Amino acid sequence: MNITTNYLGLNLRSPLVASASPLSESVDNIRRMEDAGAGAVVLFSLFEEQIRRERETLYHHTTNGTDSFAEALTYFPEPETYHTGPDQYLELIRKAKAAVNIPIIASLNGSSIGGWTYFARKMQAAGADALELNVYYIPTEANLSSEDVEETYLEILRHVKLAVNIPVAIKLSPYFSNMANMAKKLDATGVNGLVLFNRFYQPDIDLETLEVKPNVILSTPQAMRLPLTWIGILYKRIEADLAATSGIHSGGDAIKMILAGANVAMMTSALLKNGIDHLRVVEKEMRQWMEEHEYESVNQMRGSVSQMHAEDPTAFERAQYMKALTTY
Repeated sequence: MNITTNYLGLNLRSPLVASASPLSESVDNIRRMEDAGAGAVVLFSLFEEQIRRERETLYHHTTNGTDSFAEALTYFPEPETYHTGPDQYLELIRKAKAAVNIPIIASLNGSSIGGWTYFARKMQAAGADALELNVYYIPTEANLSSEDVEETYLEILRHVKLAVNIPVAIKLSPYFSNMANMAKKLDATGVNGLVLFNRFYQPDIDLETLEVKPNVILSTPQAMRLPLTWIGILYKRIEADLAATSGIHSGGDAIKMILAGANVAMMTSALLKNGIDHLRVVEKEMRQWMEEHEYESVNQMRGSVSQMHAEDPTAFERAQYMKALTTY
């Protein structure tokens, strides 16, 4: 049975990919992911705002007191007392590449065009096999049009594609007025893969302190329905590869995404909840299902239940909405 797949032009031994999370902050964990069967690992996101703060701190330390006298350079702090921007992240890429044989995909969450391109080049130079642009962008300006919002994504992609020659995927939110049209525009701009979908972590309110606080909730299998829908619709309608993320907890979940047309099934919440070795369980469940249903490879079953190949293509669209409600 062949469970290999291709994603972003990379040959993966499995469609199960460990997506960006704190689990990838150590080389030991990345080794464990490889041993457990991950086809690739997406490193945790590098945030431009974090790097900017670190640079400001570094500037403060290295200039404070330098006007006092010529020997003021001795005021410099020891190297271990501050971090020089993305150096640790880049070193993690280098160490991970040396430690494992599976692809390492760097994740970048920028906030300016200059930031996106500068750090993309750095990640490529460090040895990343591909880039995932994690565009966490929530437009709140009431006068900003949908065209302007879409252009922000396209501009980021255009500049990063010009800056590097490794494959580039973009992690999207589902909040576009026409998701299919946006996917087509990104495809025409040269994106190598779409990761569907980014989960925005809405804040909560503490009723005791009356403060807004972060509220991270792990996904449940119910969250997979939205990416499943759009992967099924987009399969073979764009050239870019499709990565499913959100709600994938079992082998059955991964199988559904592949049947809809996904090249890979990405997991975070299930690994945070059950541990890295849960990858073994998911792969075993996948293999059992494939054997029972006489599938010889992942490539054979990919897209066989997409909108293009589904027995009832309207099942992905509004035509099934009334039926779903009336047969509950």
